[in-house]
Amino acid sequence: MSDCIFCKIVKKEIPADIVFENEAMLAFKDIRPQAPVHLLLIPKQHVQSLEHVTEQDGVLLQQMLLTLPNLAKDNGLQEGFRTVLNTGPGGGQEVDHIHFHLIGDVRHISNN
Repeated sequence: MSDCIFCKIVKKEIPADIVFENEAMLAFKDIRPQAPVHLLLIPKQHVQSLEHVTEQDGVLLQQMLLTLPNLAKDNGLQEGFRTVLNTGPGGGQEVDHIHFHLIGDVRHISNN
């Protein structure tokens, strides 16, 4: 998808603070973090949302889910983390490219 911001990050057309990359996915720091650690894990292939996942995407999603705990550990989140997958505009999805939010160290968020 030519106008997808995440596809442009995958193609290195837009800079991102990438913390992990392999042949199928990459993770980068969210530009509007909600916690001290806030990463986005995206597949390199364009899948619009969870509603658009097919059986053929099953292995990719499994790989992504298995990657999340390793990313958490690599980013100092040994005490736990939150994983969020927003789906569609009503679910808070802002970019039409499936992505997991990996959020951690939430005890250090100020409620002021």
